[in-house]
Amino acid sequence: MRYLTVLVHPVESGSFHPLGETLSNASEIEREAIHHVEHLADDTVLLFAEGSGDRDRYEDIMRDSPHVVDYFVSGVDRWMAVSQFEPTDATRCLLERQRESNVVIETPIYFTADGSLRITYLGSDAAFRELFRDSVEETAIAFDVVETGDYNPDEAALTRQLTTRQREVLEVAVEIGYYSAPRQSTLDDVANVVGIATSTEGEHLRKVEESVFGAFVR
Repeated sequence: MRYLTVLVHPVESGSFHPLGETLSNASEIEREAIHHVEHLADDTVLLFAEGSGDRDRYEDIMRDSPHVVDYFVSGVDRWMAVSQFEPTDATRCLLERQRESNVVIETPIYFTADGSLRITYLGSDAAFRELFRDSVEETAIAFDVVETGDYNPDEAALTRQLTTRQREVLEVAVEIGYYSAPRQSTLDDVANVVGIATSTEGEHLRKVEESVFGAFVR
């Protein structure tokens, strides 16, 4: 089995859904991750998602939205929300294509800073090609490939957020004690082992740290 991690976003500026755009524009809240999404038989979407920030503001948006059928929120500063809402044509088509395809989604799905969705699909290369070809042809949605490879069920989902090069750099840094306390090596040491410039090494580790720490505080 293979995995394919992509960033999914509308071809043109904007959001997948008017409700999502309103939530993204609310500075008081942060959309963290989607843990389950399902297109129901009555043509509504059921979403189990995670958020943080001003829960009251989130509930105000959900209560006032003409697209929301029902919702429930649990938690305070960091909360989980179950919502049922009406899909757009693009959302409906994307969910239907995924359901009819021979791929599955590894959850959670993460929101990125620019509003894209970071999704990891599991399946075969042929199934990936079929899903994305049909989806791109019938919706105004773009897929930017982040990474693909053989799927290892024992590998943490967090690790798959890193590129192959980033994982290599991180492994070397850990092995030679860059993250030990007290620190046993420098960026120069790590760069020498990997065989890249120190500035490039530092950039790789900053991106690794951003991904890892960002996942922990979601």
